[in-house]
Order: sequence, then C-alpha cells, then structure tokens
Amino acid sequence: MEGVLGIGAEAPEIKARVWYPERKEIGDFSLSGCRGSWVILTFYPGDFTFVCATDIEAFMGSYPDFIKNGAQIYAISTDSIYSHKVWSETSPRVRKSRIPLIEDFNKGISGRYGFLNAETGASRRGTVIIDPDGRVQYISVHNDALGKDAEHIFTSFMGLKQIRDTPAQEGHICAIPANWKAGRKPLDIDTTNDIGKL
Repeated sequence: MEGVLGIGAEAPEIKARVWYPERKEIGDFSLSGCRGSWVILTFYPGDFTFVCATDIEAFMGSYPDFIKNGAQIYAISTDSIYSHKVWSETSPRVRKSRIPLIEDFNKGISGRYGFLNAETGASRRGTVIIDPDGRVQYISVHNDALGKDAEHIFTSFMGLKQIRDTPAQEGHICAIPANWKAGRKPLDIDTTNDIGKL
C-alpha cells in the first residue's frame, strides 16, 4: 500500500484497458476523460470470488440513479482484462451488470490509490468518489470479507453533490447531517449564530 489519498487531493490519473459489458468489447479508459462528471471507483479483491459479485450486483441496483445524477461507476481489480471478460459473461450476478471493469494487472492503480494489499497482491475492498474537478471527496477501505453498502455509497454521493451544488452564503456552511437521505435539505449553518444550537 503506497498510502491513502487525502480528501480534496487530485485523484491520480488512470489510463488502462477496460471491459465494457454492454458493448461486449475491450476499450481504453482515462480518468481525465471523465472530467465534468462524478466518478465512483469500486475496488475489489478479485474476479470469480464470492463477495465481489454481490458488490457488483448491489451497485447495479442503484445504477440508474447514479447515472441520472451525473455519476459514472467503474469497478477495478488486479485481474486481467480477459478475466474480467469471462467473469462478466459467466457469473450469474455479474453478467447482468453494465458496470465497466478496469484492468489493473500491473497493480499500479491499486498502489497509487492506497488499495494494494502487499500480502496478496490484490486490491483491497473499498470505494472512492471523485468530483467533476477530479478531486477525491470520499474514500473507504475495509475488510475484504465485508461487502459494500451501495445504498450508503449512493447517499454519500448525493450528499457530496448537494454540498457542491449549494453554494453557501458568506458566514454560512452547507453541511449534510448524519442519517441524511437524498431529497432532504442540507443544513444551512450560520457559523456565528448557530454555535451550540445543533
């Protein structure tokens, strides 16, 4: 692991091959080509494993909502592009997916993002949310046996989008409270008068 990225840091560039399941073809991916859109990177340990397929399936449950709100989702592991292709064609869960699978066979992406497990050589399980300016706004790395909560990640994305889309007036902060749900108003905090009131 090369070190976890800081919030607000520019996301390291990614240039890699990607398997597009909808088009059933290999293509080229660059993160810089996604500027202007939110990007969700979902890292996982490996194709043909048990929990990883449930992650893909869970993200597909919210996929239309991510797309509708201006986010693109990409899945990344240290498997080869050919492994991605076969997994997406044969796994009962993954073959229903429209999420592109990025190849990180040389482990460079996982290393730069702080997701490389030095003991196994595989990506750790986690998620990165990158804003339209290419900056990291959310990063989570956790136990490989713990599947992702796609609903939580969608809510986090929508909260970050709400903060970005709601410019605060001078002396105010736009913030998202705990247990917030998409569609609710954010907190409009007066940094002088609201001290001790929340």
